[in-house]
Amino acid sequence: MLVKVVDDGASIGFLPPMKQETAIRYWESVPAPDVILYVAKVGDNIAGSVQLHLCTKENGTHRAEIAKLMTHPDFRRKGIARTLMQTAEERARQENRKLLVLDTREGDPSNLLYRSLGFVEAGRIPDFAQSENGSLDATVFYYKRLT
Repeated sequence: MLVKVVDDGASIGFLPPMKQETAIRYWESVPAPDVILYVAKVGDNIAGSVQLHLCTKENGTHRAEIAKLMTHPDFRRKGIARTLMQTAEERARQENRKLLVLDTREGDPSNLLYRSLGFVEAGRIPDFAQSENGSLDATVFYYKRLT
């Protein structure tokens, strides 16, 4: 799924074309005590995933970061990303987290999703991430206070 998502243009830290070996190395690095991974399946197919990174710094145990939300192109616009986000948010509450943060490329459809879920734009950084064609794109930072 990661290869397909990256090759389809998602800005999640990699550039297309993505090699299978790179994806395997990435997934092998994900498991950690402070990372909670959710995977959505449709039948036998992995349709999406999201990570909740729990901050372990002494002054940050009240917050978590949403990372690497992705939906396989064959399963987009079916509510999978929304469900993954809601699941991660609920887990953050269970972990007594009061603040969620995330960032995404300016102009991507994910901006609409995050705003619809109650995330508030905190700011933008220009030229944050390189695209396949070499252009530099801004990233938008969001936060959400959990009650």
